[in-house]
Amino acid sequence: MILNCIAVDDEPLALGLVCSFIEKTPFLKLVGRYASAVAALKEIPLQKIDIIFLDIQMPDLNGLELARILGYNKGANKPRVIFTTAYNQFALEGYKVDALDYLLKPFDYEEFLRAANKGLAYHELLNRPDAKPVIEETVADEEYLFLKVEYQLVRVALNDIIYIESLKDYIKVWVANSEKAILSLTSLKAMEEKLPAKRFMRIHRSFIVSLDKIKAITRNTVQIGKVNIHVGDQYKDAFTSFLNKWS
Repeated sequence: MILNCIAVDDEPLALGLVCSFIEKTPFLKLVGRYASAVAALKEIPLQKIDIIFLDIQMPDLNGLELARILGYNKGANKPRVIFTTAYNQFALEGYKVDALDYLLKPFDYEEFLRAANKGLAYHELLNRPDAKPVIEETVADEEYLFLKVEYQLVRVALNDIIYIESLKDYIKVWVANSEKAILSLTSLKAMEEKLPAKRFMRIHRSFIVSLDKIKAITRNTVQIGKVNIHVGDQYKDAFTSFLNKWS
């Protein structure tokens, strides 16, 4: 697989270095180089681009702003971003705009190649026959989902999920046979929309539970694993309907 790439950086030396790294990587093809995000934005819709190596601090339009604009395209074939920047304080923002990776300047070819391989793995995943959940962002008829964890997609079986907990901008997915939760930057609402309603239920503004993992139920709480979760007021009607069927 060959990935079409562009590089965007307002510093000539940095731009030249990234372009040279792209050109020496067998599975990457350099199809454009731009000294500003504005120039790149004009050209991106005119060609098929798989990966953008993107600086953040640039005049007129910075890299984060460009990534947000590109993020409005929800299609599976939208370009994916790998940030190249001298400022580590933008790492969280980079994650929020769905960047594949974050290279901190100065970086060497080994670090560049590691990030490029993430891009290759992502696009190979999209082209697999079982890539439908990633493309359509739904798992209603599947047995697993993909979670964004530290700039990569992690496959999680639905049968392994015990419950999901909201934690500010993140969610914690508690799974069987693990003492640590999987931390992913997404919302509980987004997860609720992805998960099949016949197998999962939101019972609190901060919790979704797997129905087949429930051990005991009262009118106001659910015991799941070693945890007792209170049923929120706005979810009581749906929970009572479920309880009536279960009892």
